[in-house]
Parts: sequence; structure tokens; C-alpha cells
Amino acid sequence: MQKIDFEHHSDRRTIRKASMDDLPIIMDFLRQGREKMIAVGNLNQWRKGYPAQQTIEQDIQRNGSFLLCENDIPIATFAFLPGPEPTYSYIEGGHWLDDSPYYVIHRVASMDGVHGIMADIIAYCSSVAHALRIDTHADNHPMQKALSRLGFAYCGVIYLQSGDSRMAFQKITSAL
Repeated sequence: MQKIDFEHHSDRRTIRKASMDDLPIIMDFLRQGREKMIAVGNLNQWRKGYPAQQTIEQDIQRNGSFLLCENDIPIATFAFLPGPEPTYSYIEGGHWLDDSPYYVIHRVASMDGVHGIMADIIAYCSSVAHALRIDTHADNHPMQKALSRLGFAYCGVIYLQSGDSRMAFQKITSAL
């Protein structure tokens, strides 16, 4: 399996594509992510079993599921998929920074007790894609702070297929 090495902060970390063999660890990271969200007052973002195992299986099949590893041990997961994202076609109360092709980051979760996850994920994604888009729940204040710190601009509100609203963010990178 191809590993993508990069250095961030003082930690040596790698990113690799996930396989079906990684499904149990990914599902555990998502469970831990739900618990972290609830602990900080974000009760509504990942409810009713979202993200479902079937969604993660589809991410893996599309080569869009990744693991962030430290010393070859998975510590976080995320989906990184090329757009267009259907729910991003309409944005309310603002606009996207540009209309260029973009990648979407979804389903970020990590094991308890690790730090710098979003910075590492964004460093990798920024090296691959010119434009990054991501959305999060209005109650997910830790994610909003991380996105702001990492150079994302708030662009407006998008609506999921369920009708639930999400805050939408975009970053233009130097990758071409």
C-alpha cells in the first residue's frame, strides 16, 4: 500500500489510503469522534448512526478514504474526494471563493489523546489540491476554530440531502 510521507510539527507522520481491512479501526475512530462531539456540546452533527459503515466502504472503494499514521500506527481517518459535491451546488448567505475544481474533506475523526490532526490533514490535502472545501455543524466549535486557524474562509451555509444545514468553508492552496 502506498504511503505518503510528510513532516508536520516535530512528529513524523504518514498518510495512506485505507483498505477494507482498515474498516474496524475507521469505525472505532468515528465512534470516538461522536463521543468527543457530544462531550463538547455538539449533540447533533453525527447522529442516527452517521457516518454509516456503508458510507465508509464507498469512500474506500472510491480511493477516497485515508488514514493518518504515526510510527505506522493509524491515529486518524478522513475522506478526501474530488468534487463536485452535490450538496455544495447551492450556498446560502455567501459564496464559494472560486469555481475551480476542488476536493472535499469529510468524516474526520481521530483516536483519543492525539493532537494536530487537522493541521496534518490540511497540510497533506493542500499539497494535492488547489481548492479545498469542507463543511461542519454550527455546534462544532473545535472544527470551526481549526479551520479558521488553518486558513479556511467561511463561505456560507449549505444543506445536506436531509435538509440539515452546515457551515461551509473553502481554502485556496498553492498546489496546482
